[in-house]
Amino acid sequence: MKKINEYIDETFTKEDELLQEVRYYIAEKEMPAISVSPSAGKCLTMLVRMTGAKRVLEIGALGGYSGVCLARGFGAEGELLSLELEKSYAQVAKENLTKAGFEDQVSHLTGPALESLDWLNEQQDSFDFFFIDADKDNYENYLEGCLRLARPGAVIVADNVLARGSVADEEIEARKYTETMRDFNKKVAEHPRLESMLLPIGDGFTVSRVKK
Repeated sequence: MKKINEYIDETFTKEDELLQEVRYYIAEKEMPAISVSPSAGKCLTMLVRMTGAKRVLEIGALGGYSGVCLARGFGAEGELLSLELEKSYAQVAKENLTKAGFEDQVSHLTGPALESLDWLNEQQDSFDFFFIDADKDNYENYLEGCLRLARPGAVIVADNVLARGSVADEEIEARKYTETMRDFNKKVAEHPRLESMLLPIGDGFTVSRVKK
């Protein structure tokens, strides 16, 4: 799986100077090195662009690498709202999105994401693209929260669904969230409101379309 991802990154993706700076800045701030891979980031940009999404909700901002990729998909006309537990992480993400030229198009809500999702639902807010990349134990809860906010035809993408390949290959050492991801993948695949597929890019994306 590692070699396949290295091949995809080398063949299809050239991480530009700005994204390299974002990755270096995250490391400089001693934040976890768990941003999406370059090819996964490019995939996010393409998915937002191809769907024409203009209102994007991200669960798990970290240092803003995925946020930059999402914002590049909608260009000058869209909006990104990122939910992040840690205020210090959200600040780094804000700085990186500002550096990328999206300062006026991005906002952050800090605190537990489930509480933020409930608040957004109370405000009767809605979005046409979602990216879930936060604590794995709450993935199913995040999915349901996104569905409450989803416009018809919205797209929901979730990261890390392969758990380094351990969801499919028992010879690969299981991670602490392997069973959680198996359960989540099954729910996404069988959910009556979703049309879904798993893309084996990075650590795996499930891409789901909310049925109209």
